[in-house]
Amino acid sequence: MEPLTEQLRRDRAHRASAVAATLSSRDIDLVAVTWVDTSGIVRMKAVPVERFSHAAAWGVGASPVFDAFLVDDSILSGHVAGGPTGDLRLYPDVERVTPVAALPGWAWAPADRYAQSGAPHPRDPRLLLRRLVAELADDGYELCTAIEFEWTVAHPDPHDPDTFHPATSAPAYGMARVSELAAYLRDVVSKLRDSGVAVEQIHPEYEVGQFELSVAAGDPVHTADNAVLVREVVRAVSGAHGLRATFSPMVVPGVVGNGGHVHLSLWREGMNRMCGGPGPFGIGAEGENFAAGILEHLPALLAVGCPAVASYLRLQPSHWAGVFRCWGLENREAAVRYITGSEGERDHAANIEVKTFDAAANPYLALAGLLAAGRAGLRAGATLPEPVDGDPARLDSATRSARGITRLPTTLADAVAAFATDDVLCAAFGDELADTIGSVRRGEIALFADATPEEITDASRWRY
Repeated sequence: MEPLTEQLRRDRAHRASAVAATLSSRDIDLVAVTWVDTSGIVRMKAVPVERFSHAAAWGVGASPVFDAFLVDDSILSGHVAGGPTGDLRLYPDVERVTPVAALPGWAWAPADRYAQSGAPHPRDPRLLLRRLVAELADDGYELCTAIEFEWTVAHPDPHDPDTFHPATSAPAYGMARVSELAAYLRDVVSKLRDSGVAVEQIHPEYEVGQFELSVAAGDPVHTADNAVLVREVVRAVSGAHGLRATFSPMVVPGVVGNGGHVHLSLWREGMNRMCGGPGPFGIGAEGENFAAGILEHLPALLAVGCPAVASYLRLQPSHWAGVFRCWGLENREAAVRYITGSEGERDHAANIEVKTFDAAANPYLALAGLLAAGRAGLRAGATLPEPVDGDPARLDSATRSARGITRLPTTLADAVAAFATDDVLCAAFGDELADTIGSVRRGEIALFADATPEEITDASRWRY
């Protein structure tokens, strides 16, 4: 991204003044300016609406140390980002300012981080994703993306607030679960709609107290921004209803965890390249290249898409988590699921779904990794292996080996090792950001080195 110039600052201040006037007319007093750290935690600073124009032009101060925060708010010592010196500026995206219906008097804006000199911060994931989207556009392509949101709702225990008591134990996918929490779910959808998020579907999920919603697809930066906004709206609505929400990959050991599945479709010249082609099940050639790139780099991608130690408690065979590196038509046990859509709408509905990712991921890093991997496959003309029909866990090991169906990393350490040797991802992310990702992941591995699954879930449950 280009450095900030004097003209850009004047333009930003002018546009922000108009936005601030609109916010004031709607009784908005504060703007939450957010970024997502390396561990996937949303951090923020806020400015009064009358200071928004200045913040848009000159930024809000924030230490670089947040790049080295671990999931428990401890700071990675010895890392370049982990010291007390230095400063960055948070620049709210004026085009994404959104009044948050679930937080009266508040608006929200995602931030891009720059150095005081006006140079882009090399460890900023949102700037990274914006750059990769622009580079893909230079190649003539657009990527349409969406993230599914799974979360679990609990009744807080005032005597022991960190414990987990599901808000409903009605049947999985059951209407009874909706009947118990109808007002809450209606409020989630209405507050998201009033905050500019188009919800396409909401339903009870498999585990007790678990729900899922899907929102409209868009460009990757918009998708990642919405991932932040959706979670904060859900959290706020939950609190207003006397509930507590968590997006943690694993709430208690031994259950089906919360995923953050990512859907992607590749477009060129207004046409969806995930369909209408000569590939298996009619996948387009360029769509196949893109999907094959993701499949090839998936072990390394887990370091950004499944970034928590708790993530690997969720990644179990036969749990619809996609733990084997393979793909298949509508196969929910494959790591990459190919979705055609119904007859008559395939030209815009066909896409691939990455099943492994979860909501502990920094959405900007996760989507940047998928874009970089898919683009590498596109440029190399990569092709997909033979598709898998059914649960690969039910195949014997010899059959899986013969077909090249391998288990994805079973620990965060294995994923980090794969990431460190993945030239495509490390080159796309840049040395400073790639090193920071690896260092923070290793710090969290050390943090939970002697922890039991129960201790890991207890420590992680309310962090996401």
